[in-house]
Amino acid sequence: MTGINKIKPYGSWTSTLSAADVAEGFRAPGQIYVSEGIVYWSESRPQEAGRVAIMRRLRNGEVEQATPNDFNCRTRVHEYGGGAFFADGKTLYASNFEDQRLYKIESGADPVAISPEPELPAGLRYADGRLSPDRKRIYCVRERHEPDGDVENELVELPVDREPNVIASGRDFYAYPRLSPDGKRLAWLEWDQPSMPWDGTELWVAGIGSGGALEEAQKIVGGPDESIFQPDWSPDGTLHFVSDRSGWWNLYRWQGEKAQAIAAMEAEFGSPMWIFGLSQYAFLSDGRIASIYSQDGVDSLAVIHEELTRLDVELTTFSPRSLHFEPASNRLVFVGGSTDHPARVYSLAVDGGEPEPLSPPPDNLPHAEDISHPIPVRFPTSGGHEAHAFYYAPKNTKYSAPEGELPPLVVVSHGGPTSHTNSEFTPALQYWTSRGFAVVDVNYRGSTGYGRAYRQLLNGEWGIADVEDCIHAARHLIERGDVDGERLIIRGGSSGGYTTLSALVFHEVFSAGASYYGVADAEALARDTHKFEARYLDSMIGPYPEQIELYRERSPIHYVNRISSPLILLQGGKDKVVPPSQAELMVEALEKKGLPYAYLRFEEEGHGFRDSANIKRALEAELYFYSRIFGFELGDAIEPVTIQNLAS
Repeated sequence: MTGINKIKPYGSWTSTLSAADVAEGFRAPGQIYVSEGIVYWSESRPQEAGRVAIMRRLRNGEVEQATPNDFNCRTRVHEYGGGAFFADGKTLYASNFEDQRLYKIESGADPVAISPEPELPAGLRYADGRLSPDRKRIYCVRERHEPDGDVENELVELPVDREPNVIASGRDFYAYPRLSPDGKRLAWLEWDQPSMPWDGTELWVAGIGSGGALEEAQKIVGGPDESIFQPDWSPDGTLHFVSDRSGWWNLYRWQGEKAQAIAAMEAEFGSPMWIFGLSQYAFLSDGRIASIYSQDGVDSLAVIHEELTRLDVELTTFSPRSLHFEPASNRLVFVGGSTDHPARVYSLAVDGGEPEPLSPPPDNLPHAEDISHPIPVRFPTSGGHEAHAFYYAPKNTKYSAPEGELPPLVVVSHGGPTSHTNSEFTPALQYWTSRGFAVVDVNYRGSTGYGRAYRQLLNGEWGIADVEDCIHAARHLIERGDVDGERLIIRGGSSGGYTTLSALVFHEVFSAGASYYGVADAEALARDTHKFEARYLDSMIGPYPEQIELYRERSPIHYVNRISSPLILLQGGKDKVVPPSQAELMVEALEKKGLPYAYLRFEEEGHGFRDSANIKRALEAELYFYSRIFGFELGDAIEPVTIQNLAS
């Protein structure tokens, strides 16, 4: 271990973890699919402008890229995508981001489009596909964009040699088309606005006729007050699903005319369905079920027979996109991580042993002794409630701060807002802690992983409860003597950006903030966003336009005259979820008030930055901004960013 050899103020420490490392060095694995002993996974490539490649590990252990170098496997269904590929042995079926068509990719051959060319460029989008047992049909979700701006979601049956057939339509959204093992029945989810999938969905089942059409469709369970997640069929043809009818997303099997709970407990076996292709349980060959579940924000992997048996592995986080079973080897395949290692693809023998990594290790990891490990924190917040967070102390063995100095605190507000943060090693957080910042990553009220009741505490309170929880997290750490109460920063992206802006406008607690593609005008978001989230704010704030005044009261843009802290805004020029106009309205108001601010717009980025150059620039610009605001010297050589209205 390297001893401490330098005394420097917090924030000015030099770190071995650069912004370029954060941007380029950690290829995050995403969705997994297993077919005939071959393991596929998606892999983001920030250094290739955010392209998503599909990798696979063959039965002989060889790892290769399954998609051509110019193929970007992403679907834009619901804009957030997911479920962009599936496979049949070495044959891959994948959505191409550029034209949104579905392609068949044989090993070593050029991709062949199997979905029709749409009238409107990228107007027919496909996701969540499954191949029929006879390999003649694909069942999937399709999102159809019309020239007049209308968007229709539907289930389609896509023969590999002719035009697709619409087999279910008329509802606002569909997901999880899943075929029974004999190919004679199809299960799926559907729901209507204003519900989001974590509010209420319905599970339907129908027979499949000789021509592929659905017959005798019937609703099994679900409704506006029950969220159903991941329906699937066991090898013996029994329908399973996850439901939060008990207040927790638990696993059930359908027995004749009723649902039977499996290992009922106060834990979450499901996740918010922002994307397609989520997989948190898998059937084993002997009738048992493997599952990922979460309690108090901490993930576990288990096997369920009559009772649940937790598997003892060193990994502490498991991606909800990833759990699959490979019967030939009797191994589970999943994406897992820990507090000191980023996520990788692993396989694990069902009956014991250590997880075997399948994807390559990340480059440029910090030294183990320089990694700040998360400490779970519970703290009281407004209304007599309790909220949750993970606290990261500054950590760099080469430095210590001057005696008596406390570190600045970065309060992180996650996106969603119906989502959560976990304890997995996150390079972007370590970027701050290794430079002498403390970080608290907040699971405010409304976060998932703590049951339906906690998830619904944000209903009608967005912009209030989340902000209060971020403030109380900071105050809790100040009272403990961990951080400097005069140097509080709040940062977040998307809805976390909204929380950031609301905290800076409606409260005088934070000394600076960073908003990544954040919502400044809730009313504008209600009027101008994509279909999937068009009615999301009905639950988060209230029905629009009936409660238009409430929307205006909750919109930071209308009260920017109250802001008294410097702000940096970072925005994608092609963002369809939170359009650039939101950030630019905020910039205009900040300029009129004469407050210090910086604005960086990345023209080719959408909602969330993917290009490594842009990720690097954004992170360094944020650090530079804080150095100027708080007056500390940088330990890194960083290209300056223009800060308007800042006295020299």
